[in-house]
Amino acid sequence: MSRAPAMPRNLPTDTPLPAAQSPANSGYLFQTTLPLTSLIFLAPMIILYEIGTRFYAFDPVSHTEQRIIAFSLMQQFFSALGATGKYMPPAAVVSILLCCHIARGDSWTTHIGYLCGMLIESVVYAIPLRVLALLFAHYLPLYVPAEKANALIVLSIGAGVYEEMVFRLFLFTAMSALFVDLFKMSKLKSFLLMVAISSVLFSAYHYLGQETFEMRSFLFRTLAGVYFGLIFTFRGFGITAGAHAAYDISTVAVRLIACR
Repeated sequence: MSRAPAMPRNLPTDTPLPAAQSPANSGYLFQTTLPLTSLIFLAPMIILYEIGTRFYAFDPVSHTEQRIIAFSLMQQFFSALGATGKYMPPAAVVSILLCCHIARGDSWTTHIGYLCGMLIESVVYAIPLRVLALLFAHYLPLYVPAEKANALIVLSIGAGVYEEMVFRLFLFTAMSALFVDLFKMSKLKSFLLMVAISSVLFSAYHYLGQETFEMRSFLFRTLAGVYFGLIFTFRGFGITAGAHAAYDISTVAVRLIACR
């Protein structure tokens, strides 16, 4: 465990050379957790979300774009700090990952094979959660109007990026600084607390909208938060966001199939 668990395998070590230059850190498992690789992998998702909310998740009556709550929370956070702007959340994702990359001194190159592997991993990691969801299937409303399918897919992509940014990248880093650096807690205890707290908050967050609280859905989302927390710790931010988006998209697909 380290101060910034968002990139647990990426942070500088005590060796004199940057971690990325070490032969032991040149393989797929390490390179796909690097900030730059995550940024390149997530860039199409960020762009698709911005374009999609304009064309598929746009309310013609109120002339507003439908955004996920995590995106709006990030906007409110930056507004409270005096930084306003429609694109502050995506700018924050890009800026944070770029700053981490520059601070680490990693190479500016990556391989397309790594990105393809990350996509496959994301889909594979969504499968166990899809199976778990079947066990909780009764809490899911199975009917989804076909005309809203495109909007739901767009929002699923955004949820992968911005919910993981808030509940894993931001929250894990802040809690690591609090528990490890300030309170001097053990790494294992800090890790367990970070996963537990972030998972409960992640689950509770889903009721900030119009959905009514229900214990079964709360439990499922808490377990999903634990699952994403583990992926985040061992496989980094990019793959976690990809797995989250893949799961949400699969949920839309299952609901559409069920209503036919």
